[in-house]
Amino acid sequence: MRKFFMIALAASVALPTMAAPTTASAQSAREVRDSAREVRRDQRDLRQAQRYGDRRDVRDARRNLNDSRRELREDWRDYRRSNRQAFHRPAYVGPRGYAYRPVAVGHRFDRAYYGDRYVVRDYARYRLPAPRAGHRWIRYNNDVVMVNPRSGRVVQVYNGFFW
Repeated sequence: MRKFFMIALAASVALPTMAAPTTASAQSAREVRDSAREVRRDQRDLRQAQRYGDRRDVRDARRNLNDSRRELREDWRDYRRSNRQAFHRPAYVGPRGYAYRPVAVGHRFDRAYYGDRYVVRDYARYRLPAPRAGHRWIRYNNDVVMVNPRSGRVVQVYNGFFW
């Protein structure tokens, strides 16, 4: 009888927590979208202030834009934290001779690293910006890098993107 009560108690505690992430993740995705919209609005306000305003207007617009960007980063972190399963990928197997070294903008990859096997095609699923024309998002270990396939140069890097 005691085991029955313990199982019932554990189930009553576990069930509400299992249902919560779906509502939290939906709310978090909406917050990310709203924050991105606010950043675009603040960028537009900054351009207007630079054209038609004085120094104080420009300073205030820059401050608002920086605050909006900070909030977007926080919302993005919360979204990733609440949707860990979406950012969990199988183990990375690099090309022959692969040894991980952190990369930065300007690094040159061999052709083997940006073949079809490593391309992130569903970048919208991960809320990555659309790649520039002629560029690709590539998975490099747990990092995501935007590569220009013609030159092999890295254009943008998100370190530690996948868990």
